[in-house]
Amino acid sequence: MRIDIPSQIPPVSELGSVFFIGIGGAGLSAIARLMAQQGTAVSGSDAFDSAVLTALRAEGITCHVGHDASHLDGIDTVIASTAVRDDNPEIVEAQRRGLRLWPRSAGLRSVMEGRRTIAVAGTHGKTTTTAMLTCALIAAGAEPSYAIGAEVASLGANARLGSSDLLVAEADESDGAFLVYEPEGAVVTNVDADHLDNYGTVAAYAAAFDEFIGRIGRFVVLSADDAGTQQLAALARARGLEVLTAGFGDDADLMGQHLRVDGTTTTFTASLRGVDLGPVELAVPGAHYALDALLALGAGLLLEQNVDLLIAGLAAYTGANRRMQSLGEAGGVRVYDSYAHHPTEIRADLAAARAVAGDDRLVVAYQPHLVSRTRLYGVEMGEALSAADRVVVADIYLAREDPDPAVTSAIVVDAVSGPAASSGGPVAGLADVLLSELRPGDLLLTLGAGDITTVGPAVLAALGGR
Repeated sequence: MRIDIPSQIPPVSELGSVFFIGIGGAGLSAIARLMAQQGTAVSGSDAFDSAVLTALRAEGITCHVGHDASHLDGIDTVIASTAVRDDNPEIVEAQRRGLRLWPRSAGLRSVMEGRRTIAVAGTHGKTTTTAMLTCALIAAGAEPSYAIGAEVASLGANARLGSSDLLVAEADESDGAFLVYEPEGAVVTNVDADHLDNYGTVAAYAAAFDEFIGRIGRFVVLSADDAGTQQLAALARARGLEVLTAGFGDDADLMGQHLRVDGTTTTFTASLRGVDLGPVELAVPGAHYALDALLALGAGLLLEQNVDLLIAGLAAYTGANRRMQSLGEAGGVRVYDSYAHHPTEIRADLAAARAVAGDDRLVVAYQPHLVSRTRLYGVEMGEALSAADRVVVADIYLAREDPDPAVTSAIVVDAVSGPAASSGGPVAGLADVLLSELRPGDLLLTLGAGDITTVGPAVLAALGGR
């Protein structure tokens, strides 16, 4: 559902009692936590129970399973996920009562009021870069608040209210949310066309990032390794922003060198305009994570934090949920899970998984996300999956969309070249399909932004029982 952004967004203290529809999602749960920690009466609902709801309840937030109009008794403000449909009973009731009804972006903007915000935007890598920057700033003693689009083990949660006026926030572009914010500083990881169901064209998607640059107050850190962000540099300088580029090419201000991915770790050295900053070691595998770390380091330096402490904070980062996350091992099979759903993300995570797997077999179970995305990128998804040794593709996760008989996971399967690839059907039966394929020594990687996240634990449980 698309909800209009209000022309005036008051601070949290003026919202009264706030109800979140879809509170179990990564974005809304972060905002709910920050509001609750400021003393606001917060409650919410979600379609299914989850570990997130359990954690929120432990923090004093009332969470309902299922949606019902009665949940809005005594509520002043309603904040809804974009995945919620127009006929949701709580949406209908909020409109009937004339309650303040906001999209997620307005809720986060309200939290930003009175804070120095550092917003992390980009098509890929937002969550990891936001989490890395947060870890680095905490290690440097900056005590930031933060709102991240995933649970982060080394932080304990996806959001926290810090003691300083600094706020690090993941700025999502999928529904144009990042165009509501006015950050002091920003990081843009890359610009790689996506979410065309919302933007319509590649040009419109790129133009949104141009507009975002115009909303930044002081500085921006841009990837020197991405064509899309390189085009933003001149625009940012023309608008008077301090620009720092970061990457592994010779033209980067903050340059990474000697990159090495060794099993589950990644190392490189960093230098700023020719001045050596020392080695950086990450406890996560992947060249794309090294670039995220460089971008985070750049933002920390522009915030005038101690470089050694920032690097120590990056080393303390152990990953975010669903970002090449190790779920465990059973029956000789290692299982990882990732949120990757765009061809660029799939390629990056398969490269990282290959480094972890070594000479062992890499089995990938992938769930395409959205009919619209599969229509545009299904062939590229299959081509990216070709780096695996065995590929199983589940049915498309529809989310907010309706099915289209002409767009199925077969588009992805047919584009895989090299490894054996097949359709795995509904996610509910995917674990059984995989169990018939897996053998000791394999590394299983589940990929997708939908409910395929349930498959890895089911496989581990079955293998453990075996």
